[in-house]
Amino acid sequence: MSNSIDLIRSKIRDIPDFPKPGILFRDITPLWKDSPAFESCMEIFSTRYFQKSVPKPDLIVGIESRGFVIGSVFAARHSMGFVPIRKKGKLPHDVESHEYDLEYGSDCVEIHRDSVDKGQKVLIMDDLLATGGTMLAAIHLLEKIGADVVGCAVVIDLPALGGRKKIEAAGYEVFSVIDC
Repeated sequence: MSNSIDLIRSKIRDIPDFPKPGILFRDITPLWKDSPAFESCMEIFSTRYFQKSVPKPDLIVGIESRGFVIGSVFAARHSMGFVPIRKKGKLPHDVESHEYDLEYGSDCVEIHRDSVDKGQKVLIMDDLLATGGTMLAAIHLLEKIGADVVGCAVVIDLPALGGRKKIEAAGYEVFSVIDC
C-alpha cells in the first residue's frame, strides 16, 4: 500500500496562491489523468468500504464538483447509484437546501428531495477535506431528507485546517487516502 500512496501523492500538484494569495491549492487533475494512480486510489477506497468491517453504503453521494468524479467512478465500480450535491440553483427538480457559513461569507448546497430513500446508507465522497464546512453541510442536507450517513471519504485531508476534527466531533467517520 505504501507504493500506492506514494504514487497517488506524486500525482497531487500544489499550486500556490490559487484561488487567492496565501492559499496552496491541491490539484488532483493529474491523478485522474494517470490511470494506474487513479485505479490505486479507487482500490484503497474499495478496500476500506468493501473489504473491512465498516458500514457498507447503499449509495454514493458526491459534492460539487470534484466529488462528482471521485464518487461516480467509485459508485460505478461497485454497481451502486450516485447522487450529486450541488451548489444552489443547479438542480432542476424539487430540492432540499442547506445554507452554511464559510470563513468569508456563506454558501448553500442542494440535493433533489427524492434522490435518497429514508434510512438509506450513504457514503459522502469528495476530493479534499479542509475546514469541513462543505462536508458538514452535506451531512446536514442528507439528514434533512432522511439518509443515514455512514461515512465521509476524501482523497486528501488537510489536518491543519481542522475539518476532520469537526466531522468526527459531530459523530461521523472520516477516511482519507493521504494527509497533506
